[in-house]
Amino acid sequence: MEYRNLGRSGLRVSALSFGSWITFGNQIQQDTARDLMVTAYEAGVNFFDNSEAYAEGRSEEQMGQLLKELAWPRDSYILSSKAFFGVKGLKDSLPTQKGNNRKHLTEACHQALRRLQTDYLDLYYCHRPDKHTPIEETVWTMHNLIQQGKVLYWGTSEWSAQEIMEAHLVARQHHLIGPVMEQPQYNMLFREKVENEFRRLYHTVGLGTTVWSPLASGVLTGKYNQGVPENARLGRSEMQWLAKNNLREDFFERVRGLQKIADERGLSLPVMAIAWTLKNPHVSTTILGASSVAQLKENLTALEALPKLDEATLRAIEKVLDNKPVPPPF
Repeated sequence: MEYRNLGRSGLRVSALSFGSWITFGNQIQQDTARDLMVTAYEAGVNFFDNSEAYAEGRSEEQMGQLLKELAWPRDSYILSSKAFFGVKGLKDSLPTQKGNNRKHLTEACHQALRRLQTDYLDLYYCHRPDKHTPIEETVWTMHNLIQQGKVLYWGTSEWSAQEIMEAHLVARQHHLIGPVMEQPQYNMLFREKVENEFRRLYHTVGLGTTVWSPLASGVLTGKYNQGVPENARLGRSEMQWLAKNNLREDFFERVRGLQKIADERGLSLPVMAIAWTLKNPHVSTTILGASSVAQLKENLTALEALPKLDEATLRAIEKVLDNKPVPPPF
């Protein structure tokens, strides 16, 4: 396993990490979840990602129970949670049960600690920006949670560069602890935010990234090229917001071209796609999701595939993708 600094912080995070979205507390049984956790940990994964919103809190409950049973040393892994949507989601949560206001972020942190059966969170994210809460209130709340020892580092997920910078400006003005990391979607098909929008933040504030969906919710496996398979992730009702953006014919055409490149290099397309994200030096860690041990073991070989992504291969990939973000001329 390779370990990278989480942005400018001194925290060393495994280049490949494990996330529970969609699967834990919902799709897989306890024995399978346990096998996935053990497989990841024994491969050197030290970051396990979660959220209040995943399976209405059941994902954290399942992971917390497994961590208790496995009894790994608490200082040997990194554990996260996120808050914003509320356990019941934005639509069904009460006004005090969602957002980045002081009340919800504080109570959501306490609830995550109980579900995960831990004394503190290593990473705590504001899962989305909150237009109804002053950024000062959010920054002060996260700072206080760190001062209380309930959180070690805080960050954001799917925030804009402007919103992240505003948080840092507030933190500097009041001598508070600012956000360390952002969790954006990043893969071969969705590149703009990580490669272009955030390009200055890596140097100005030392932004770290814990990127999600390296396979574009399965599109980069090729399984959607002939339609949506039965029981596929993007066929589920709660995933239609992703399906709308991901199930595009131009994406399928690119996937077919990428498959040829992977075949020529002796790689599976998923492994090549995951390895491609790791070629970006601004990616602190790429979060893997899996519903089977075989799938996880294959995806964990992405680090071994990195040498095959030489300059010639990267040029061939860029030619197929034809979507490299162009920074503004200033």
